[in-house]
Amino acid sequence: MNRDLDGKSRTGPRISAGRPARFRTCAALATALVGAAVPLCAAAPNGARYDQPPRKVLIATVVSGYEINSQPLEQRFDRLGRIVDEAEAKAAVQYPGRRLDLVVLPEYLFARPGGSLREQAVRLDEVLPRIGDRARRSRCYIVAPAILVEENGVKFSNAALLVDRSGSLAGIYRKVHPVAPQGSAVLEGGITPGRGFPVFSCDFGRVGIQICFDLLYPDGWASLARQGAEIVVLPTASPESTRPCAYALAHEYYIVSSAPRDHAAVYSPLGLIEVEATREGEVLVHEIDLSFAILHWEAALDEGRALTRRFGGRVGYRYYRSEDKGIFWSNDPIMPLGRMLTEMGMLDSDANAERLRLIQDKARGSPPVAR
Repeated sequence: MNRDLDGKSRTGPRISAGRPARFRTCAALATALVGAAVPLCAAAPNGARYDQPPRKVLIATVVSGYEINSQPLEQRFDRLGRIVDEAEAKAAVQYPGRRLDLVVLPEYLFARPGGSLREQAVRLDEVLPRIGDRARRSRCYIVAPAILVEENGVKFSNAALLVDRSGSLAGIYRKVHPVAPQGSAVLEGGITPGRGFPVFSCDFGRVGIQICFDLLYPDGWASLARQGAEIVVLPTASPESTRPCAYALAHEYYIVSSAPRDHAAVYSPLGLIEVEATREGEVLVHEIDLSFAILHWEAALDEGRALTRRFGGRVGYRYYRSEDKGIFWSNDPIMPLGRMLTEMGMLDSDANAERLRLIQDKARGSPPVAR
């Protein structure tokens, strides 16, 4: 069952009461990874993001299981079809009238079984038409990881293809940080590391990709934030959650993972797992809104209820009482969340922190504290 962070089944926006203890180190880890300052999302300087109309994005991901590693390529194409079919069926029930926007598939999905990269690797021209056909039929973007043969079979990449709604290739991310066993200098059987961290413009927002062991290196996550990524897709062989929570918190973007065990998850810009699937083979479908604001506790906010009393169903949010903060969005296509906050005389967390810093500096009667 798809579950929100507090372990309860959810079908829509709710107020959530708490979170598991394992996430209580994420703020400290975020500081250690990227420094003491928590930056605003590069795509949305203060106010700009939530002054836009709602931008709903319907995302699907999956807990893949390990059996794909032994399946021939044709069965993997079949697996793609089953995942998207199930995601569409769930979307029809959970979000009637909505189509999928983004489907995230597991690492190594498009490869062949074999003992060497030459046996495992696939050519772009043999997989793209089949993936593109499915994306075109479902009118969604698909992130399709593959072991990709490059340069006439001389080089190989651990790659993720981004295919758009028309079935065309929107871009490729090649894993920058492949891993080698301790005592070995061979990266993933001979994978050549990628050279950069592209951000792709989709019709719903800006998407970056990281793959598995990229988790241990802050450079890619920070680069994607500087380029304005709003969603970072994470196909991974590891279900690790502390680093994705920390990166989401530090950079104020969403992260969507697909892993072979334990969970596939949507990590919110609050640094929390917003919703997760936990059973092997389980498909998760979840809606986010990229025109969001993060609000910290204020008595006048009443944990979000003040906005509900004023705007009813036109406002949505998830408020975490144990964290004294929540993520908020508008459900009204003609009234951005920023206008709602202005009418209520409320500031988001970053703007309010800056307001208080100026008051503090003035009260000290001395130069501002170094930041």
